[in-house]
Amino acid sequence: MISTAFTWIRYNLFNKPFDALLSVIVIPSLLWCLWTVLDWAVFTAQWDVIPDSFRVLMVGIYPVDALWRAWIALLVLSALFGATLGTVFRLKNGHGWLMGVIFASFAALVSRYGLETVLLVLAWGAIAGGSWFTTSHFPRLRHYLIPAWIIGLISIFIILAPPGVGLWGGLMLSVLITLVTALVTLPLGILLAFGRRSPIPSVRYVCTAYIEIMRSVPLILVVYWIWIVMPVLAPELSVPDVARGMIGFSVFFSAYVAEYIRSGLQNVPRGQVEAARSLGLSSFEINRSIVLPQALKVAIPGLVGNVLDVFNAAPLVFIIGLTDFLRAGQMILANPQFGDRTYEVYGFLFVVYFLIGSLITFAARKLELHLAKGSRS
Repeated sequence: MISTAFTWIRYNLFNKPFDALLSVIVIPSLLWCLWTVLDWAVFTAQWDVIPDSFRVLMVGIYPVDALWRAWIALLVLSALFGATLGTVFRLKNGHGWLMGVIFASFAALVSRYGLETVLLVLAWGAIAGGSWFTTSHFPRLRHYLIPAWIIGLISIFIILAPPGVGLWGGLMLSVLITLVTALVTLPLGILLAFGRRSPIPSVRYVCTAYIEIMRSVPLILVVYWIWIVMPVLAPELSVPDVARGMIGFSVFFSAYVAEYIRSGLQNVPRGQVEAARSLGLSSFEINRSIVLPQALKVAIPGLVGNVLDVFNAAPLVFIIGLTDFLRAGQMILANPQFGDRTYEVYGFLFVVYFLIGSLITFAARKLELHLAKGSRS
């Protein structure tokens, strides 16, 4: 074991003089930075601002007397996330222990809010683990995952809506924007990708123009214009700011999804399409059963990266007055009581963003490996 480690260090860090010089400079610098951060985090930082402001970070300005709605919505999201993880890889003993440690630590963090909150956190973990186990051991249930997501999101909107859609905020709002945009942009992107390849010139020109325009302007401009234009075009409709923000995100990112799908379509062998036509299959059947499944396999890395882009771009909704996760942290710092906790608040935001992004990336890699095995079998 030790000899293997020394061999790896020699050939990867000190193989050449220049590599050795970089290692001597970079490794001590990284260790010093790591030690400095850990020393501050353990002995200097005042982390009481996080549990004291936990509600604002999670749900923003959502009414306190309606928090039970947010907790139920999070229980539904836990079940959906767990079921999605079950489609990527099986739940093993090690995964269960890790998941238990994470939710136990989370429960300890919010323990000052009482026994009910701790039990809710543990319930989220139990539901996520149960749905993870179910879909990982019963593969037939995976076919119902997309309908489950659609029904789950609709139920979440129904549960959260009564106090007012404009009161949604915090991490809950960022997650909902990401999920809604991901689900809406996929079918829109597929239609745009096929439209760009359509033999009908008018359809092809319109889809191409839409994709190129959306890819040439910044997201913040699209969101802002959707927010302004919708009341002008439909003054009789009272569309909430949250809905207008989600529409802006969907309009913008559907163009990028279309390009990812189109790159997958170009990788489908032309001979398969010609063979299907010779068998008498219609264009719709060919695209649905032969072309699209293969294109989605190729497009998965880009589609997952697109989901990450949506989540990381969610703070842009501040321009239309919404309180996302980052904005909630800024609201906490605006409180004179916590005005000197800048590093603690932004450090917590960084860790949460990093963990969510890492989880999405890890799940995507597992999905790519799973699809690769399926294509070889």
